[in-house]
Amino acid sequence: MGGTVTAVSSNGTYSFTKPNRESVTLLAGLGVEGDVHAGATVKHRFRMEKDPSQPNLRQVHLIHEELFDEVREAGFEVAAGQLGENVTTRGVDLLGLPTGTLLRLGAAAVVEVTGLRNPCAQIDTFRKGLLKQVVGRGEDGRTRFRSGIMGVVLVGGVVRPGDGVTVELPDGPHRPLEVV
Repeated sequence: MGGTVTAVSSNGTYSFTKPNRESVTLLAGLGVEGDVHAGATVKHRFRMEKDPSQPNLRQVHLIHEELFDEVREAGFEVAAGQLGENVTTRGVDLLGLPTGTLLRLGAAAVVEVTGLRNPCAQIDTFRKGLLKQVVGRGEDGRTRFRSGIMGVVLVGGVVRPGDGVTVELPDGPHRPLEVV
C-alpha cells in the first residue's frame, strides 16, 4: 500500500497558504524545518490560546491531491500548498488511515498519523464556499472532515516531490481518525 509525494510546502510565517518547495526537511519531534507550525508544543494559534504547553500533534499536515480533483469538479481551483498543507500525496487514502499509521516518506522520513485536520473558516476567505466542500456529513450523520490529516515526525529526513509514500498500519484494533 503506497503512493507518491506530489508536492511539499512550508512557510516560516503565519499565512493560510504555504509556498511549494523543491524539498522540505522533516525534523524528528518537531515537524518541517523552518515552518511556522514546527515545534514540540502546539504552534497553531487557536490551540496556543487554549494551552500553549500541549504537545504538538499537528507537526505535519498532509492532504491527498485527489481532494483537489474533487473540489475542481465543484468549481473550485485549488493547488498544492494552498490549503496550508506541508505534504501533498497521490494514491494514498489518507482519510481512511487509522490513528498510529506510519507513513514513510522518501528515503528516510517517518511520520506517525495523529488525526484529522479540522478546517477553519479561513478556507472560505481563501475561496468562498470551499468550506462546505471539505466539511460534510457522512452516511451516519456525523461530521466528516476531508481537509487532510496531521502527524508527528518520528524519523527526520528530506522529502521531495516524486518520493514514494509507504503505509504501515498499526497492530491491533484500529482506531479511526479524530480531529487533533
